[in-house]
Amino acid sequence: MAGKNLYTVIVADDEDELREGVCTMIPWQDYGFRLVASAGNGLDALQLVEQYEPDLLLTDIRMPFISGIELARQVREVRPATNIAFLSGYDDFQYAKQAIQYNIISYMLKPLTMEGLAAELRIIREKIDAQFATFGQAAQQPNPQDQRAAMLMPLVLDDFADDADLPRQELYARECGLLRDENDKPSYIVMVSALLDADGTNRTVPSFASSVNMLASKYLRGVSFFTSGKVVSVLLGNPSDFEEYLHILANEISQMAQRVLGARCRIGVSRSVHTLTELHGAYREAMTALRSGGDSAEESVQFIHDLEPEVKGGSLLCKRALESLDQHYMDPNLSLVSLSGMLEVSPNHLSACIKKYAGETFINILIRKRMEAARELLSSSALPVQEIAKRCGYMDQHYFSYCFKKYCGESPIAMRRRLGAERAGESS
Repeated sequence: MAGKNLYTVIVADDEDELREGVCTMIPWQDYGFRLVASAGNGLDALQLVEQYEPDLLLTDIRMPFISGIELARQVREVRPATNIAFLSGYDDFQYAKQAIQYNIISYMLKPLTMEGLAAELRIIREKIDAQFATFGQAAQQPNPQDQRAAMLMPLVLDDFADDADLPRQELYARECGLLRDENDKPSYIVMVSALLDADGTNRTVPSFASSVNMLASKYLRGVSFFTSGKVVSVLLGNPSDFEEYLHILANEISQMAQRVLGARCRIGVSRSVHTLTELHGAYREAMTALRSGGDSAEESVQFIHDLEPEVKGGSLLCKRALESLDQHYMDPNLSLVSLSGMLEVSPNHLSACIKKYAGETFINILIRKRMEAARELLSSSALPVQEIAKRCGYMDQHYFSYCFKKYCGESPIAMRRRLGAERAGESS
């Protein structure tokens, strides 16, 4: 298989012998993969996913610090285009199946032979082949416009809707299957997507709407259609649906477009509206966001509310984010998503601003802040290590000690002993 067609993979397992065996004994290229990294715990695996953006993460479900389930959830936040294969014991199988929403492509039961893993890798490769082929069909196949798209196009594109016409529009929406029944009262968001070449030339084709629909259906109800060099998607849901899934969907579209089509996908997203007659206003917001997107890949997704004057400045937003991180780093549940909620911006925009202006990912900055705070507490207080861990956002002392040693080169206890010996030497 040609190198350009190899799918990248990261292996994560806390059993050193098993992990090394999987990494060294499997002829990865023979099965269509290229091993790029391995990790002994979920924390390292998450950082490697951010660094390498693999096509596949092969992970044990029981690992120190971050379980396979939690790892899958966090990977979906930063790299939804990455597929995940679980290695699990029999007793974990039902538990693992709860993570089906996190792009789980395979479950493998331990103990696993190398022959069994090789056979499963062939199946996984075929599944990823099928995913990429389905997404990539945009360049070859026409996109049929269904009745729902025909109903939505004039409401979205034309500025003629009247609130007095809403009952008739809702009736039509139920008749064509957009709405389920009279009690179905969703909110709506308009998302506009366009494929661009390296030089910025628009290369969006009508059938790209099928690719967008395929991904959108994993997370939200919606309909997509092509018009004038762009794909317009009307997404339906409640506020919690949009808060949880919208940024993930936008990221996955962008990442799959880059990985499969070799194109950058610029995306603009509106605010939510509550009636069909407000769709044209939402479309105009999405177009404004689309045109305001940055030139870098990190800023290819733009939400309209990220353009408000108080948050538009990227460097100012990054400064506010770092200040908020300084205030909340001790919260064990602090994440990019929760921080973006505090700042009232999308996780996509916040992540892009942090990378651009701070030069690092959110998780690396958070770990550094926590480690520096821990180092200060270890040197200036007599607090037990367990209490210091809690004050720095770690409920698990072993997790804290692992992170501290990785960052500082010595364990918390070793640092405290060293500092104590140095002080004793200075006073003698």
